[in-house]
This record gives sequence, structure tokens and C-alpha cells, in this order.
Amino acid sequence: MLEHVPGWLGALLHNVRAGASKLTIVDPALGSFASLDLASLAFADGQRLPERFTADGEGSSPPLHWRGVPADATSLALIVEDPDAPSTQPLVHAILWDIAPGDGQLAEGAIRPDGDGDAVHGDVGRNSYLREGWLPPDPPTGHGEHRYAFQLFALKDAPHLDPNPGRSAVVEAIAGRVLAAGLLTGVYSRGEPAEVGPVGGVVPI
Repeated sequence: MLEHVPGWLGALLHNVRAGASKLTIVDPALGSFASLDLASLAFADGQRLPERFTADGEGSSPPLHWRGVPADATSLALIVEDPDAPSTQPLVHAILWDIAPGDGQLAEGAIRPDGDGDAVHGDVGRNSYLREGWLPPDPPTGHGEHRYAFQLFALKDAPHLDPNPGRSAVVEAIAGRVLAAGLLTGVYSRGEPAEVGPVGGVVPI
């Protein structure tokens, strides 16, 4: 949809961004926590997202895997946000909660497209378009590089949430419950070719 934004308008809004300081993982309400390792075989941390995971391709969610979940964690939650969206708050691309605790993975496409029901693992919340599922990256033409922050939280007890919660409800529910968290960042912008060859990362054992 945003590919139709004129390039001159995207360039004009280049410096209008929500900011990384508003990502969930740095919210003071979460308190202090340890680190866990989050990676993807499809892209390395800080590298370009392959087109198939965006609105310019198939729009499926990327595969993820993680290690280092504390033994006393009872559930995991995933929030994917774009802090470079030209808005006051990061754009939410996916919310997945009540994921089974422990080291594990999500397969490619596990967070199903908007309106297509629950994911294979966990329950799916609402993205910024108020729909259930994965919202494929769709940065405005000419706006420059956007970062997509995949944030995984290990929780000491499973929060009680209504069906299809939004970001604010999830953040409120996990505040004070986070034992460990991991961050994986992919980038995407329009008009640049994707990298060729292996770009994924493997979580260290």
C-alpha cells in the first residue's frame, strides 16, 4: 500500500520517525531482565530482510529461533515493531503471546497473514492495522531504511489477556514479569536489492 506514496513525500518525511527509544524492549515499566539469544536463518542481525517477508513479496513471517530462556520461565511473548515509522509510536507488525517456554523456534510463515487465524505456536494479537497476524513491512517509498525489531520476552508467569490483544494491553500485562529478553533487527527500504547468499544467523550453543 505505501509503495504508492510519492518518493518526494517519503523523502520529505525522512526525519519523521517514532524512534527506537519507544520500542517495547526499552520500556522502563518492564523492569530489569537478563538477555536471551534470538536469531533467524533468513537474515542476520542488522541486515536486510529478504523481500519475501515484506509487502513487496509473499508477505510471510520470517523464521526465528532462540536460546537462553530461563528455566523458570512459564511463557514467551513476541512483539515486532518498526521504530522508523513516520508516526508518534512504532508500528506494530506482530504480537504473539503464550508461546511455550524454553529454547525453540518459529517456522517461516508461522505467524499467519492478517485475518487468517491463529499462528502455529501461541496466540496472535492485533497489529497496528487492528488485524490478527503478521503485517508485512511496507515502508513509504523514499523514506529510507526502516528497522524491524523482533523482541522476544521470557515471562515468569503467563499473563491473562483478552483474545487478540493490542500492544498496550500486552505491555501492561508483561510489565514486571520479564525474566529475559532478546532483540533481532532486520532492515528494509524500497528500491534496494536484497543481499544474495546466506545472511542468516545461528544462535550460539
